[in-house]
Amino acid sequence: MLQELMGRYLEAIDLNMREMVNAAPVETPGYGMMLRYPFGWVDEQGNPYNKSTGKRIRPILLLLCTEAAGGDWQTALPAASAVEILHNFSLIHDDIQDNSPVRHNRPTLWKVWGVANGINAGDALFTLSFVALSKLTERGVSAEIALQCLRVFSNMALELTRGQHLDMRFEHQGTVTAEEYISMISGKTSALLSACAEMGALIGCGDSKIAAKYADFGLNLGISFQIRDDILGIWGDAEVTGKSAATDILSRKKSLPVIYGLERSNALADLYNRETFGEADVQPAVELLNSVGAREYAHQQETKFYQRAIESLNDAQPQGTAAQALNALIDLLFQRTS
Repeated sequence: MLQELMGRYLEAIDLNMREMVNAAPVETPGYGMMLRYPFGWVDEQGNPYNKSTGKRIRPILLLLCTEAAGGDWQTALPAASAVEILHNFSLIHDDIQDNSPVRHNRPTLWKVWGVANGINAGDALFTLSFVALSKLTERGVSAEIALQCLRVFSNMALELTRGQHLDMRFEHQGTVTAEEYISMISGKTSALLSACAEMGALIGCGDSKIAAKYADFGLNLGISFQIRDDILGIWGDAEVTGKSAATDILSRKKSLPVIYGLERSNALADLYNRETFGEADVQPAVELLNSVGAREYAHQQETKFYQRAIESLNDAQPQGTAAQALNALIDLLFQRTS
């Protein structure tokens, strides 16, 4: 059921996003190529590429919430396109800020065309996301609901930048608390999922109280999912997760288990504060995290926010096959092995 709905959604999302991107002056030499590149539609030379550059989880979540709240998912396509376009804007800028050369097994946009072009292409996608959202009324969504979606979307965009600001700040901040970390991922990771769920429900039923329950569901789901990712970043099976479990430790990333460990182990703090830190330090760091129960703590936090998400979703009383598919999607997201 989930696979059937996802297949239907993905085709429609892709077509709608292409329409939105084509609305930009893409005939300008090089410009259209850069806007299409992040979505996997073209390669570095502008030739058709059509390989996956993401699972489109966010727009799929939005359309599922629209249906589960009693609406027609096709009316929400402009919002689904808007969130995926905005998400790709954020990735382009994140890659520049993080100096990341690769995403989805190919060069990042800035690596191919330079930082200045990367910033400009990101700005273009940011603008196009609002253009896409403005098409809701053309799908039969009332002006009142479309305006509410615009407010949710705009606030979410601000939250994304707030979360990214904190993430960059934490790189140079000596001590980060668990509360500060949750605040950061609430913006950087969860705000978009929360907005997807809320806008989907608004379009689906037009009831802001029900939509608020969906928003809480998305927010807590995103927090739980990020904590799960933090756990996998240290203790995950590399064959399953696709990256070495040493990556997060080597980069001295202040993920939730590490924050917990640094608060409770002077030896770990001393290790992390060394001027040089290499592969030989990874296993000792993991052992110190194990000694203070960092993994167990992170699992407890993951479970806490997961349960909050499920409670909020149950309170919203999703209906029909979309509700079943929504629960199947949640199960799928949390099936990775740690």
